[in-house]
Amino acid sequence: YSLYGSGEFQHGQLVSERDDTGRIIRGDRTLWLDGTEAGFPAVGFLVRTLDAIISRCNKSQELQHYCINQRTKAMIACYPGNGTHYVKHVDNPNQDGRCITSIYYLNKNWDVQTQGGLLRMFPVGQSTSVANIEPIFDRMLFFWSDRRNPHEVLPAYSIRFAITVWYLDANERKNALRRLQKEPPTDEHSSMQHR
Repeated sequence: YSLYGSGEFQHGQLVSERDDTGRIIRGDRTLWLDGTEAGFPAVGFLVRTLDAIISRCNKSQELQHYCINQRTKAMIACYPGNGTHYVKHVDNPNQDGRCITSIYYLNKNWDVQTQGGLLRMFPVGQSTSVANIEPIFDRMLFFWSDRRNPHEVLPAYSIRFAITVWYLDANERKNALRRLQKEPPTDEHSSMQHR
């Protein structure tokens, strides 16, 4: 909480803050850390733990079609309450290289009945099924970053924290950077470079 009060957090980045109807798309505030900053040893420990898990999974059959050898910085996200949310979206709709999304929750004694803030996942091919994931303390989850896992953050009525790290497929990332060099820069492309 003290880090959030420091003024270091910025509005979550998108090309546009509102959709075509004027609704706010994303209400979180974010701070990017690489895990080596002084004063944040827990972020460094988390990043090393995630790296070890991904390294182990990288050897499995499930990931044999990917070359996961890099990641983004850790994005610390805070939904400041008051019904802030993030509408249904896909983390990597445009093949920017993000392959696996990892999320770690920091919310002690979280009660979704009064505080909201569920992560709702919409499994592809399951038109009526959803997975509701409570953002409770010390919960870690991993999912594909592409169109296989549309998801949203339902309105949060208390301050809600999560740390997200994306693991990148080297080939897809290389192709995305090539495309960026050929296209004129836009807000979407420049925000991808900050990750």
